Amino acid sequence: MKLDVVLGLQWGDEGKGKIVDVLAGNYPVVARFQGGPNAGHSLHFDGKSFVLRSVPSGIFRDDAMNIVGNGVVLDPITFKGECENIAEKTGIPVTKRIVIAKKAHLILPTHRLLDAANEAAMGKGKIGSTLKGIGPTYTDKISRHGLRVGDILAADFADRYARLQNRHITLLNQMGFECDPHAEDEAFMEAVNYLKQFELVDCEYYVNETLKTKGMLAEGAQGSMLDIDYGSYPFVTSSTTSCSGACVGLGVSPQKIGHVYGIFKAYCTRVGSGPFPTELFDETGEELRRIGHEFGAVTGRPRRCGWLDLVALKYAVMISGVTDLIMMKSDCLDTFADIQPVYTEFKGWKSDLTHCRTEEELPQEFRDYIAFMENFLEVPIKIISVGPDREATIMR
Repeated sequence: MKLDVVLGLQWGDEGKGKIVDVLAGNYPVVARFQGGPNAGHSLHFDGKSFVLRSVPSGIFRDDAMNIVGNGVVLDPITFKGECENIAEKTGIPVTKRIVIAKKAHLILPTHRLLDAANEAAMGKGKIGSTLKGIGPTYTDKISRHGLRVGDILAADFADRYARLQNRHITLLNQMGFECDPHAEDEAFMEAVNYLKQFELVDCEYYVNETLKTKGMLAEGAQGSMLDIDYGSYPFVTSSTTSCSGACVGLGVSPQKIGHVYGIFKAYCTRVGSGPFPTELFDETGEELRRIGHEFGAVTGRPRRCGWLDLVALKYAVMISGVTDLIMMKSDCLDTFADIQPVYTEFKGWKSDLTHCRTEEELPQEFRDYIAFMENFLEVPIKIISVGPDREATIMR
């Protein structure tokens, strides 16, 4: 069986959570392969809304097992709160539906403090970190100082935690950052004990054994233009957000990759600093933000908005070998008379897409817009989202 992959092709916030939730009904296993709780995947169904940070988006499917892969950085405190919230609101037995890779790295409270200290020290040159401790955790991983989920089973885990914490305290003192590094020690240890209720697995063996008999869906966080190698460096995240990250983050061979679903919005958004060629600084940009509810699912920060950048999108398609495109928030362009990227102007459709459920119901102007993108990108757009709800999805 194959591992199909869902990726964001822009600067994140493309709507991956909804699509994974929609597709999860076809997959017995959903796996998160990179990133941390700085990514918020929003899901809307049955009149309810949820924001997932570290929990894979297949959690709401009764017959789907969910894997937190070894490429993820996991904040035990955030993860505990997220799981308890899901269990309280839905009754879902989260500890029975999620397995966690032993090799996933742990985000300590002092990682978050280091994140804040680093951002403060950069002044005007700051990259716009979400201050969730992601960068410092990946830094410790690469420098071989980090703690992993499997370490919580060690008899001397408290000593290992103290050693890494002391290393962080030294760095914080050197930067003159005032804080209480021990403020969340108790909450962290409680959350670590909570993690022990889950099955902790050797992810690479678990995934490859599963693929012998079952198909799997891998879920990425952030977007391709935030990739540590191929994104708009240095205004990027700290992990590999392109398709190759699924192989590294889950321990699978490239031969096991099947479909690569690339998700993009009908326009572009970006959070934080960094280049954004099609950004709109006028009332049109404000209107896009308002209609699209473009505020961070985790941070609440307003997102920068602009027209679709097909050049950047084609680049992301190339890097990840995308086989199927998925277009999100098509309905957010319903009210615009003209759509004006730098080189090509399209006639707006000036009609409501949210009630469309088949391709035949879509206005011709919108179909022309789709056809142009498919021709330019040389990849078919197989799924079109016309609203946030699970049902507002057109399969082509």
